[in-house]
Amino acid sequence: MRLIRFEQDGSIRQGVLVDGTAALDVTDYVDDFDGAFFAAGGVAGLAKQLVTAVVPTVAVEGLHLASPVARTPIIVCIGLNYSDHARESGAQVPTEPIVFLKTAATIVGPEADVIIPRRSLKTDWEVELGVVMGGVARYLDSPDDARALIAGYVLSDDVSEREFQLERGGQWDKGKSCETFNPLGPWLVTADEISDPQALGMWCDVNGERMQDGNTADMIFGVHHLVWYLSQFMVLHPGDIINTGTPAGVGLGMSPPRYLVAGDVMTLGIEGLGEQRHVCVAAD
Repeated sequence: MRLIRFEQDGSIRQGVLVDGTAALDVTDYVDDFDGAFFAAGGVAGLAKQLVTAVVPTVAVEGLHLASPVARTPIIVCIGLNYSDHARESGAQVPTEPIVFLKTAATIVGPEADVIIPRRSLKTDWEVELGVVMGGVARYLDSPDDARALIAGYVLSDDVSEREFQLERGGQWDKGKSCETFNPLGPWLVTADEISDPQALGMWCDVNGERMQDGNTADMIFGVHHLVWYLSQFMVLHPGDIINTGTPAGVGLGMSPPRYLVAGDVMTLGIEGLGEQRHVCVAAD
């Protein structure tokens, strides 16, 4: 299934895409697409209900899409997880995953404006595969154990402010957690529909110019390895999101570096997970 959340009459409603033009409005059958939904086996339960339920249909055109996942407890991010991106950043290829966190308040929808922070000169783009947890991962024995614990996958834009991240001391988090710095969507694709998360093409354009053109096959640490690895250090809960890293082509790696300014338009996508479009605006 492809799960969406959309705004209507001032509230958020839940839907399941039927095709490119229509969606089932399942708001009466779920409270939200959140941690409680995934923890209760909501994906399988909803699929079963839809076999016999009479559900209203809404036209997709004109819908204002929100993040397909309700605000989540944590966003765990993996840095430098593509060797070409590590090289363009002037960093060593990591021998273990580099882990940092983003605040859940960064989550916005797939068409939201991205706000360039005050005093920012180095806001950057990063197309990423997002993993949405469907079960509890705690001290997993092997990466194979991760497969059954993933609810689905989502297109994520790990927007970053490089000066705040790299030049202001301390951890990366303050360059990653500015408002609107984690657009998600347009939809969440349930895990059963992604046969191989390590075979998805991905891209990002700025003002119509192709900046990133990669594939999840090039990850240093694959999705299942990451879930297993993280479970050795923290407990992952249903609804938590893992941003799995970005391929080469970010502004930081260009010569000279190139960064986002107000008026720029980012478009990005991952095979099977849809596309996003964001206009960059200055913080007020």
